[in-house]
Amino acid sequence: MDTILRIDVGAKGGPKAVTQPVGPYAGLGGRAMTSTVVCTEVPPDCHPLGPENKLVIAPGLMSGSAASTSGRLSVGCKSPLTGGIKEANSGGTGAQALGRLGYAAVILEGERPKGDDWYKVVISKDGVSIVKDNSLRMLPNYDLVERIKAEHGDQVTVISIGTAGEMRMANSTIAVTDVEMRPTRHAGRGGVGAVMGSKGIKCIVVDPEGTTIRHPANPEAFKAANKAFVEGLKRHGVTGQGLPAYGTNVLTNILCEAGGYPTYNFKEGRFPDADKISGETQAQIEIARGGLATHGCHRGCAIQCSGTFVDKDGNFVTKQPEYETVWAHGGNCGISDLDAIARMDFLDDTYGLDTIEMGVTIGVAMEAGVIPFGDAAGAIRLVQETGQGTPLGRILGAGAAATAKCYGLERAPVVKNQAMPAYDPRAVKGIGVTYATTPMGADHTAGYAVATNILKVGGFVDPLQPGGQAELSRNLQVATAALDATGFCLFVAFAILDQADTFQAMVDTINAMYNLSMTADDVVALGQDILTKERAFNTKAGFGPAQDRLPRYFSRESLPPHNVVFDVPEKELDSVFAF
Repeated sequence: MDTILRIDVGAKGGPKAVTQPVGPYAGLGGRAMTSTVVCTEVPPDCHPLGPENKLVIAPGLMSGSAASTSGRLSVGCKSPLTGGIKEANSGGTGAQALGRLGYAAVILEGERPKGDDWYKVVISKDGVSIVKDNSLRMLPNYDLVERIKAEHGDQVTVISIGTAGEMRMANSTIAVTDVEMRPTRHAGRGGVGAVMGSKGIKCIVVDPEGTTIRHPANPEAFKAANKAFVEGLKRHGVTGQGLPAYGTNVLTNILCEAGGYPTYNFKEGRFPDADKISGETQAQIEIARGGLATHGCHRGCAIQCSGTFVDKDGNFVTKQPEYETVWAHGGNCGISDLDAIARMDFLDDTYGLDTIEMGVTIGVAMEAGVIPFGDAAGAIRLVQETGQGTPLGRILGAGAAATAKCYGLERAPVVKNQAMPAYDPRAVKGIGVTYATTPMGADHTAGYAVATNILKVGGFVDPLQPGGQAELSRNLQVATAALDATGFCLFVAFAILDQADTFQAMVDTINAMYNLSMTADDVVALGQDILTKERAFNTKAGFGPAQDRLPRYFSRESLPPHNVVFDVPEKELDSVFAF
């Protein structure tokens, strides 16, 4: 991947595309690419929806190759939700298609012309075309993809925004189509869809027809390392058994048992009806109805943690709702109806809304008395209002923090204005450190301490005690930043943390691809470099130690059943990035 595609949306006569050598960004991929471009080219004090912000879409270093489980796509910008730097990560077919076409990044930049025109970008081996197409205006993602499929066929990738992105909501995603060409995979967090909307780009169609898979510099070494890597993924209990059988929702029963499953807007640590929405129950329902409990979001995935959820008549509803989605719209809101949760997952995907932010926002609205906890029909209506942009929907679409402010509530479970995911930081203290300190706002994927606190992957640090949590989070944030640069799925971390030979096989695969001699120390240095850049951007954007904190009520209100508070000392939070 040796080319960067820049699209100047403010060019005279309409958006213009220019390709250029990767230049100073050579050797970067995924999050390393997006964060470096944002840190280099975006003023940290700019308005996220202003012309100075840029949207960077970058496949990982290994995307488009035969490397297993390497189809992740990074999207970066200054976040409309957090006000800091953002990298949102997506599966689907986008990274592989862009990688095979040779693009290291696509950058949307400039000031959208006056008016309300919307544009479609088409990228293929023959070049780039940008077409004004106002017939796409306010189409939800599923309707948009059907329109694109009729015009471009069913072998392309669509990277798009739904209605939420067009309305520039702070909770808006960028959708990426999966292998069935459904808009089910999302760069979900931080409002990246609003930035795409601010540039007037409704969708990017990527057509890899006529391209070949990217070839490694050392084919024999690559083949051997890739084989060993896949064997390691298959051998591990999480990546080889738990995730393929039950998807990410396998975590519902586990977190409830641990007392760290946030329920009723983070008031309790266990949901009494967890068995009704667990991964085991979900898989049984999917199989009984003729859906799929095991499925990959892109070709070449060795883990296959996704699935297909169908209704009682066998009709497609949505992709298998992820653990975070089932929790956010389920236990967090007191809802135990998987069909209602699946309906909300579909609506989130088609409108282009982050399921975590949306579910937490509904939980806040429930606490405010807008609808009662457990009201599934009311929750569906709130998602619809958000996607339609009603006055109430505009408030909800601004996220959990804004909704709490509008209703006069303190209890907004957010950091840097971004909603916390499905692990209560009082009962899983390592993830609490990650929530507090990551440059991304509350984000479990930034340093998944749940692996070690709860699943005992990569060792064990007692989730209920403050000791050792800052070091755990630090090490995982460094490793994750590096992994996000490669295009490998974050879930490979379970195997590489526990199995040294699997980690080495992954590194060997990268080395064989690029004829490198990278070591474990180089991986650490890459992660530290990415985090250092991101932290520097946020500092210039006005962030300081006060923003690296959880809301105070997490230190004041104890969480049943363990009756614990978040008590990791502030000096330890401030030490996380002292590498």
